[in-house]
Amino acid sequence: MKKLNKCAILTIGDELLIGQTIDTNSAWIAQQLNPLGLEMIQRIAVGDSKSAIRDGLNYIRQSADLIFITGGLGPTSDDITKPFLCEYFGGKLVCNEAVLEHVRHYFESRKRVILESNLRQAWVPDCCEVLFNQVGTAPGMWFENNGQIFISLPGVPFEMQHIVGEIVLPKLKPLCGLQNIQHRTIITCGEGESFIAERLKTFEKELPRHIKLAYLPQLNLVKLRLSSSNDHEEIDRYFQKLQQILAHILVATEDIELERLLSRILTERNQTLSIAESCTGGHLAAKLTSLKGASSIFKGGMVPYSIESKINVLGVPEVLIEQHSVVSQEVVESMAFRCRSLYKTDYAIAISGYLEKGDHDNEVWIGLSSSTMLESFKIHVRFDRARNTIVTLTVAMDALRKFIIKH
Repeated sequence: MKKLNKCAILTIGDELLIGQTIDTNSAWIAQQLNPLGLEMIQRIAVGDSKSAIRDGLNYIRQSADLIFITGGLGPTSDDITKPFLCEYFGGKLVCNEAVLEHVRHYFESRKRVILESNLRQAWVPDCCEVLFNQVGTAPGMWFENNGQIFISLPGVPFEMQHIVGEIVLPKLKPLCGLQNIQHRTIITCGEGESFIAERLKTFEKELPRHIKLAYLPQLNLVKLRLSSSNDHEEIDRYFQKLQQILAHILVATEDIELERLLSRILTERNQTLSIAESCTGGHLAAKLTSLKGASSIFKGGMVPYSIESKINVLGVPEVLIEQHSVVSQEVVESMAFRCRSLYKTDYAIAISGYLEKGDHDNEVWIGLSSSTMLESFKIHVRFDRARNTIVTLTVAMDALRKFIIKH
């Protein structure tokens, strides 16, 4: 078989087309394939009908030699991918004994009743290689046809990821023909995309044609990615120069979530954090506790949303609120100080503000406390409540990162 160069993804499901489910599978698959040097040229979503799947496959295979297919492999009547692929590639359904035994064990070990529809998961086309699903019941399938590879995967994300990571990627690596593409990513916070682009005018002109710079803006963050399939030392040199130019707003030199970066910094320093967040409603604590091992650095937090809870639970002096208002420098600093004292942590962060009051009143105060320092600052947020929450969390995490590093 010729070396693989171009890849495409076909996702199946009416729920994708009507927006009921967001297609995260394609993004994850593309991220795994890019380091292999595979060029992702198309991503297409189709509905749950044989005609839609057939048209999608016929179209997508015209320009790709590797096609991923996700969705439609479950036990219900609308899961038609497997019988369709059997027909499409000219095979017949046969029972795979290994898959059948796995399905039985899967249900028996969980003390669940096995339905006939569950047992049908073991029936697979005889013209494919079965990709065994250790964490679910629907196996993946590997087809080869006219020099092309078709990989059909269950739509459940953790099942799909398991099959790709454990089986598909090891099989694909020796079949890929391009050089490994190298990416270098930095994360910045504090300047918008247009301001950064202005700073990088000369830098971009100096870039060789084979090194590409991509801007990936988010709310209050901009990621910049250098990509090259040539000399890795050369891209590293330009990456160092990019860091130097944007040092004043540099957050990280890798593509990493801010909460993961914070957790890493605290873990390396063997230090702890507590949180008192009002207007963000516990979202910052949720981000940190979503990470494995969070208990070693995060000791606790609270959402003192009302004035009464700030006074009676957190211990903010009532006189501060009366004199300065609930959203003020004095109150947020008291929140941070009291939170660190209550939880006995190395650092504390407090957030209090208005996320949806009006064009001129959407202000948020962020307070930071350590054993020796107490700092605070105010930001203005200009979007709707959901986006204002994201902006606030982004600014708060970056501020906390800087606060920890300088102490």
